[in-house]
Amino acid sequence: MKPINDFPLEQRLGITYLLTDIDDTITNNGKIPACAFQAMENLDTAGIKVIPITGRPSGWCDHIARMWPVKGIVGENGAFYFVYDNQTKRMIRRYFKPALEREQDQKKMTVIKEKILESIPGCVVSADQAYREADLAIDFAEDVPLLSQTDIDRIVDIFEQNGATAKVSSIHVNGWFGSYDKLSMTKILFTEIFKTDLDAIRQDVIFVGDSPNDEPMFEYFPNAVGVANVLAFEDRLSFKPAWITRGKGGIGFAQLAKILVS
Repeated sequence: MKPINDFPLEQRLGITYLLTDIDDTITNNGKIPACAFQAMENLDTAGIKVIPITGRPSGWCDHIARMWPVKGIVGENGAFYFVYDNQTKRMIRRYFKPALEREQDQKKMTVIKEKILESIPGCVVSADQAYREADLAIDFAEDVPLLSQTDIDRIVDIFEQNGATAKVSSIHVNGWFGSYDKLSMTKILFTEIFKTDLDAIRQDVIFVGDSPNDEPMFEYFPNAVGVANVLAFEDRLSFKPAWITRGKGGIGFAQLAKILVS
């Protein structure tokens, strides 16, 4: 991983989209610092489209699509994208699975949830679960003391033993049924909303993240960036970002934005 300050000027000038994780990528200790939110506004003003790609729930994503300086959002690790059309005052909601399948998946997830809570003391269902439509989020660090890596791995194992996909973020293990992930829904978003083949322009896109559930994006984008706290997961990443910021979380995000708009 090379320092982001060494990112070549000619490549900076070609960036037209910035995709970003949220937790511990634009936040620090669960809060968005003013510099990170200002950075999103500065990027938007400069013509660089900002699109969060997150594991956070649909309820949060509706708010973010409406009220943040972004051009859309991919949520619940690829279960959907939301785009708010300011001209028509309409939210465009595109799900990977239809509503009936999502309902059936949630019923199956109830069984998995009970197995995880019974097997691993100290974890809880995420506080944002009530606002989710497609996955189950198990909190191992956000509102509870950090669990051991052994326990986190056991949560993943229970999801997978019951036929679910499981991904680890910096605070949650997210589980769902289906073949989608952050990257697959991002490609759908670009095709349907921006009328663009993401494969053809990925050199002009930056993705910035911090944890193992961002790994498909780190692998796919040649100009992927990790904020400095990604180093905590370095030994667990088969595919690392090409670049890294000096600062952690939102501070690092703001440093990246400054490089792109200066």
